[in-house]
Amino acid sequence: MATHTPKNILITGAAGFIASHVANRLIRNYPDYKIVVLDKLDYCSNLKNLIPSKSSPNFKFVKGDIASADLVNYLLITESIDTIMHFAAQTHVDNSFGNSFEFTKNNIYGTHVLLEACKVTGQIKRFIHVSTDEVYGETDEDAVVGNHEASQLLPTNPYSATKAGAEMLVMAYGRSYGLPVITTRGNNVYGPNQFPEKLIPKFILLAMQGKVLPIHGDGSNVRSYLYCEDVAEAFEVILHKGEVGHVYNIGTKKERRVIDVATDICRLFSIDPETNIKFVENRPFNDQRYFLDDEKLKVLGWSERTTWQEGLKKTMDWYINNPNWWGDVSGALLPHPRMLMMPGGMERHFDGSEEENSATYVSSTNTRMVVPPTKNPGSLQKPPLKFLIYGRTGWIGGLLGKLCEKQGIPYEYGKGRLEDRSSLVADIQNVKPTHIFNAAGVTGRPNVDWCESHKTETIRVNVAGTLTLADVSREHDLLMINYATGCIFEYDEAHPEGSGIGFKEEDTPNFSGSFYSKTKAMVEELLKEYDNVCTLRVRMPISSDLSNPRNFITKISRYNKVVNIPNSMTILDELLPISIEMAKRNLRGIWNFTNPGAVSHNEILEMYRDYIDPSFKWANFTLEEQAKVIVAARSNNEMDASKLKSEFPELLSIKESLIKNVFEPNKKSA
Repeated sequence: MATHTPKNILITGAAGFIASHVANRLIRNYPDYKIVVLDKLDYCSNLKNLIPSKSSPNFKFVKGDIASADLVNYLLITESIDTIMHFAAQTHVDNSFGNSFEFTKNNIYGTHVLLEACKVTGQIKRFIHVSTDEVYGETDEDAVVGNHEASQLLPTNPYSATKAGAEMLVMAYGRSYGLPVITTRGNNVYGPNQFPEKLIPKFILLAMQGKVLPIHGDGSNVRSYLYCEDVAEAFEVILHKGEVGHVYNIGTKKERRVIDVATDICRLFSIDPETNIKFVENRPFNDQRYFLDDEKLKVLGWSERTTWQEGLKKTMDWYINNPNWWGDVSGALLPHPRMLMMPGGMERHFDGSEEENSATYVSSTNTRMVVPPTKNPGSLQKPPLKFLIYGRTGWIGGLLGKLCEKQGIPYEYGKGRLEDRSSLVADIQNVKPTHIFNAAGVTGRPNVDWCESHKTETIRVNVAGTLTLADVSREHDLLMINYATGCIFEYDEAHPEGSGIGFKEEDTPNFSGSFYSKTKAMVEELLKEYDNVCTLRVRMPISSDLSNPRNFITKISRYNKVVNIPNSMTILDELLPISIEMAKRNLRGIWNFTNPGAVSHNEILEMYRDYIDPSFKWANFTLEEQAKVIVAARSNNEMDASKLKSEFPELLSIKESLIKNVFEPNKKSA
């Protein structure tokens, strides 16, 4: 893999949004690099964006225009520049319809001046040209594969046409003169410091002022959004590891409709989307969708880190704490802004003071700032829930559907097979859920012994299927509640039977007596890498329905003989509603999903006799005797449920829950 270690970097447009995050990151992480910043301080630039860097000895700011050949040549020579990161550009599509010549001048001519200066001085070892996903043009609505770096360029508006034109010049200088060029094409970026002509900061500022959010057209246009710090990290990786002559997409496969973005912002501010969103005239040729293939950059070691919820919250908090960062931006908040393209604008200094260079800025009006409530987070408006459930024919899956009906939560059962990725994607696109519940899996027919002779079928569902569903869910930014098993532990020296010392969530599985348990331990280990999964370890599930043959009590009451060993168990009547609450709270990670404590087979059968059938009798046999009549060993353990109890203090101990939820409701009157 190619590596590049720069010494003196020129960053163009670095007082703008994305470039300022890149400049600040490089100055912070690489004190040995000298960073020279060139910016003409256009309307969407702000020196305050570079405040984190202004006192660093390796930072130098120069006010100037990339279209000035003399200035660019002078800087390259006097600062011994060996690397250029070229961000400077006009980028707002709406403006390109009103003043497209300004875009040609900045984006094409400015880039050409830079390239020519590089050719003349002959000292540049990397020229990183920052382009956009819009050069690919519109992606088909039903496309499942994004545009890759070799896709045809088909721009549809003056902005993207000028960026495509600049790319052609960059490529030509690379081929004709051997300039070491690299091009990047990025999805939409959002975060702190962004000028509010762009969708997310515009909507946040409008929401802060109690104004409606205007959406072009019907809001069905789809975009992908990356948080600014993730993008800055991508440029850091490309700077050091990118290969000369190559193009790199900086993107995400997580897509959002504009209407969904507006709705999410409304919810952050606890305002009603129905009354705070309005639809306005669409802009000319508003591309329906841009979809990128980002695999090439991932090979260099980059991946998106910030979730949508986390990034949007950070962005909102920043604008609330910095409401006057940009001065008066009322013109930018219009549904179709046009007035900010005039030369001059406002020069903002590091200390926040401003100089008026022209009369294009109207005087500030007193607008009421609305800040989301912080004292009572419980009062925040929750998004409407919709669950997609897998495991319709299973016991837990069936009970989940009934619970949703009881609680008035919309739900649908997945039609796709877990191991068939495209069918899962189709389910998500059709249902548009807020959460996914996976209650599907092979537990054996009629018991886990079946898995010993059907190993590939067991792997296909329990491992491949579960991982595929987790991966598809993550791709769509959805939390997956995954019902797993606690039958991956066995009493050992550190957790002796009857000691009350239970296995914790972080303990390594130690039971491999059955193939079923092996697959469940295997998939649980892999699921740890998915930050969108909440794994619930169910054990020996019990419900109040004593006629159900899957109920642990029903099973052992029908056996000729039972072993008598204390175990952790799960009372579904109490714990399944808790799993729905966990989804609402967006809890993640691994949870021992059992009632606290352990109960033995004999203790349960004694309760059965006392509450249900006074004439009931049973016989015990030893583990050795049991082993002669079963194929696979059975797991016996106690699990530590203190993590769950801490989150849900009302959780009953296993014996209390058995009496309250199972035996009392089924008690036979004398």
